[in-house]
Amino acid sequence: MTNAAPETRKFEAEVAQVLHLVTHSLYSHKEIFLRELISNASDACDKLRFESIANPELLSGDGELQIHVSWEPEARTLTVRDNGIGMSRDEVVANIGTIASSGTRRFLEAMSAEQKTDARLIGQFGVGFYSAFVVADRVTVLSRRADLPASDGVKWDSDGKGEYSLAQVDLPERGTAVILHLKADEDEFLKGWELRSLIRKYSDHVAFPIRMPKEVDGKPGDEWETVNDASALWTKPRNEISDEDYQSFYKSLGHDFNDALAWTHNRVEGSQSFTTLLYIPEQPPFDLMMGGRDERKGLKLYIKRVFIMDAAEELLPNYLRFVRGVVDADDLPLNVSREILQHNRQLERIRAACVKRVLDLLERLARDEPEKFATFYKAFGNTLKEGIAEDAANRERIAKLLRFASTKGDGAAQTVSLDDYIGRMAIGQENIWYITADSFTAAMGSPQLEAFKAKGIEVLLMFDRIDEWMLNSLNEYAGKKLRNVAKGELPLDDAGKKHQEEASKAAEPLIHKLKELLGDRVGDVRVSARLTDSPSCLALSDYEMAPHLARLLREAGHDVPEAKPTLEVNPQHPLLKRVEGESDTVKAGDLANLLLDQAEIAAGAQLPDPAAFVQRLNRLIVG
Repeated sequence: MTNAAPETRKFEAEVAQVLHLVTHSLYSHKEIFLRELISNASDACDKLRFESIANPELLSGDGELQIHVSWEPEARTLTVRDNGIGMSRDEVVANIGTIASSGTRRFLEAMSAEQKTDARLIGQFGVGFYSAFVVADRVTVLSRRADLPASDGVKWDSDGKGEYSLAQVDLPERGTAVILHLKADEDEFLKGWELRSLIRKYSDHVAFPIRMPKEVDGKPGDEWETVNDASALWTKPRNEISDEDYQSFYKSLGHDFNDALAWTHNRVEGSQSFTTLLYIPEQPPFDLMMGGRDERKGLKLYIKRVFIMDAAEELLPNYLRFVRGVVDADDLPLNVSREILQHNRQLERIRAACVKRVLDLLERLARDEPEKFATFYKAFGNTLKEGIAEDAANRERIAKLLRFASTKGDGAAQTVSLDDYIGRMAIGQENIWYITADSFTAAMGSPQLEAFKAKGIEVLLMFDRIDEWMLNSLNEYAGKKLRNVAKGELPLDDAGKKHQEEASKAAEPLIHKLKELLGDRVGDVRVSARLTDSPSCLALSDYEMAPHLARLLREAGHDVPEAKPTLEVNPQHPLLKRVEGESDTVKAGDLANLLLDQAEIAAGAQLPDPAAFVQRLNRLIVG
């Protein structure tokens, strides 16, 4: 069968690391390998069915796409074979031997970050093939692409220890066969009943028939039978599908061991007919914020049950990229190219319907199942916030789903909705007040909250990094303006304005002295209406970047315009009294600069000269 001597190659370093991990460390749920190999086989059948739309000859002579699982007790081999698209020599190298088409690097980063060996990571990063080495000490792959001649078959073989061999072979049938040479202690995978059980557990709703030989006296016979449901779950009426069926399909679709948190299954009839089955995971995939790889991401698009593509970008906006599921349309043109499909008006309507279904589902969870919604929000709340900027049409609906900590909430728990806040606003209060910081502790302890606490006005505490960016697009909600307690002038009633004017006039000599002592370190110094207990704080203009965000951006290497801070002071505080009465210019300067330093620290800013701050502090302590 072999046409040429095999070529031996080394795995890329990252692939070798993955192989070492799965071979020596990945013990839990080792049967994962069968689900992953069958899933790869299903993908290969899907891709052939799609390519055959434009080139029907690819299916000639073997039109029924299927997957075979067989075992040989004496040879101790287990084989997963499909008659799908197959692979060329270059594709075998790219998909198995290198990092180019796999998520191996992200897989290694996630394994390292988790400090544990978790089998559910395997499929999420597209490295499911390597799970074969959990149970096999050698793996052989035979593959021929459907559009290549029989002489262009490829044989790949490896013991998973750093090298693999590659040879050209004659393969009369298209598709791929993965042959596992099982380890000595893996006898359970040489039993037909065990394999059937695993297929029904993990792959029952794969939309292609999975066939196994019938057993005769405990050994595989010559007659084959279909062992899975082999139907597209989403095409069935909802009343015929159990929760267990939905969960089983989700796990095979999402490569997840956890149950889905919730799902929505809908059929739209009319001028444009389509079916959607959308799932919200219980936990985020490890590559959610990194974007992940192109395949197995988001929703899969089918047209009349014919797989077209994994199309997260086309079917859902980026802020809903955590949703998994399928869309099956009846009336999209089958021969449409990927580029045209991205701009297809019918697809835009399907996308809008998918967004509506997801938001409907989240609203139902928030209303009827608050515990589930809290689980969702902990996992995906920050991702959802991206929609405030990305989806202007649904901004109000998304904002309704957001949750925050608050000065009247339960610690750092983000449980307060904007509707909750509005429902308990004080009489005459016109704004939704919030503060941003880089931690809950920094937000809750900010001196800029003091006047609000004294008046019993609730303030939302926003301490996720995305919040400051999100708020650029969330200026109001339900007719109420959102305002940062640290920005601009505080609205005062007539009595408050009169008191502020009197306090500012009385403190004019102190303000003048502070301006002279601080020089070009400040843009302005003024009497604060925000402070009741603390001596000083920073005040920002309405469009000025929060100091903690500016610090984070600088640390990330971004250019951030320098802005001189505005210092607000509380003239009644003992430190301000001391500055006012201090005749020693050096001591007065140290005190004035410390007032500014502590205001910057409390606001999360980066001190321009930490060494000078320490020296000033030491001089004042020593006296």
